[in-house]
Parts: sequence; C-alpha cells; structure tokens
Amino acid sequence: MSDEAFMRRAIALAAARLGLTGDNPSVGCVIAKDGAVVGEGATGEGGRPHAEEQALDMAGPAARGAVAYVTMEPCARRSAGGVSCSERLVAAGVARVVIATGDSSVYAAGEGCRRLQDAGISTDQGLMEAEARALYATYRPAKSLEIRR
Repeated sequence: MSDEAFMRRAIALAAARLGLTGDNPSVGCVIAKDGAVVGEGATGEGGRPHAEEQALDMAGPAARGAVAYVTMEPCARRSAGGVSCSERLVAAGVARVVIATGDSSVYAAGEGCRRLQDAGISTDQGLMEAEARALYATYRPAKSLEIRR
C-alpha cells in the first residue's frame, strides 16, 4: 500500500468520529509496517483516548521501525497532563510520521513535530492536507493551556 492509501484510511477513521470527540478534533492514526496495517485508531468519544494511543496499543512492539500516518500533528502536551502522543510515538520507536495537517493548538503548535524530529524520527507534513483540513472546519484550537485534572 502507498502513503496515500494509509493516509486515506486514517482520514476515514477520523471522519467516522466527527461530532463525537467533544472539544478535541477527531484524529485518525494508522501505523503500518512492511506494507501492512499493524495498528489504527481514532479519537475516542469525548476526546479520549487519542488516536495515536489506540494505534500504538494495537501495534504493540510492531510499532518499532514502523510508519505512523496521522491526520493532525501529534500533541506535544496533554490538557489532562500525562504522556503526549509525540512522546508516545518516540517511546514506541516509530521510524517515520506522516502528518496530513498541523495543529495550531497550544498543545501542539509545531512542538509535536519538533519533538519527533529531535528524536531522529523522519516527519513529512502535507499529504492529503486539503482532505484532512475539511475534517477540522469547525475545530477551534485551544489558545491557552488549561490543565484539567
């Protein structure tokens, strides 16, 4: 399968959760290795768990050296505290992350990508960006940090 096919699947996963994720955007994530899906997920009802968390849990050890396809930049910090998606991707040892569109929220805003790159993970952004942005037409990114406990 191609990068586009995997991203198309991630977009379909996100589209199926629109309107169910509270204030969080509906994000889709597919983790692929050797041309096959080893994990996938979409933002959970009410906004938790995040798509990357679900996909990494499903992939388990197969995530090491794999490619993650994400419809929106992985978070760099969590509103509820805890481990961010970019930290989880680094810890899992993915080799590459393909991101459809950025996230201007203060919980990401380029920091998620920077964390991945600083860890030596190859990142590509913009694949199927128009399709992903259409998912987020009503998404209003957080402009200030509000840690929820």
